[in-house]
Amino acid sequence: MGWEDPGTGVPETVRTALADQPVAGRTCLEAGAGVGNTTAGLLEAGARRVYAVTDDADHAATVRERCGDDDRLVVLRGDLRQTPLATDSVDLVTAHALCTVLDPPALADVVGELTRVAAPDCHLVVDDYAPLPVDAAMRRLVAVVNAASELADGRPALSFYPSTLLRRLFEGHGWRFDRETTLLDPVPWTAKHLRAHLVLVKQSTERLPPDLGDPLEQRADRLVDEVAATSVGTMYSLAFHQGT
Repeated sequence: MGWEDPGTGVPETVRTALADQPVAGRTCLEAGAGVGNTTAGLLEAGARRVYAVTDDADHAATVRERCGDDDRLVVLRGDLRQTPLATDSVDLVTAHALCTVLDPPALADVVGELTRVAAPDCHLVVDDYAPLPVDAAMRRLVAVVNAASELADGRPALSFYPSTLLRRLFEGHGWRFDRETTLLDPVPWTAKHLRAHLVLVKQSTERLPPDLGDPLEQRADRLVDEVAATSVGTMYSLAFHQGT
């Protein structure tokens, strides 16, 4: 799910998250490449090699189109629960808006894999969205997205993890915490973001019988009109490293 435009520029959120990281000359992994925003940021910051891994064919094509002429880039199709990279092979891992699209069992598996491919002195940056306020209309739209996904696939499409939970999870895998930075406060949810949520609902409801799917789709349509565009919630960045 691409929540940031696949333009040629590097988003300010990415630049902020990478500003204190040792990117130049390093072998990097963008875990969950999306539309390639962080891949572009890593290349701009002087990475020696960037592996952009995604299980989405459209995202892989977008990243190749955006950055494909750069011979430092390797785009890989693969499941991050079985990351197609060797053990101890990466110097810097980035996960930008990845955890939100992972349900808790998948998140646990992916954290294990990101730890496996990390070299002994590896650094890690995890950027993601905090849970939305309970009274936010945007939260009701996310609830419809997840209700449709639960009925179609038996799992939520989106999970908003508190930064404290992700910090404890990565520390439990041996990562040493460096810092937390706020990237967005509030988060601007644009008309494009709302349409992306509506697409998620429709991708689920098209696999449901009409008596289940139609009310959810109608509810999502009404919420998109109600929300229109809003700014609510926060996006944070966590940084970790391996070793002492």
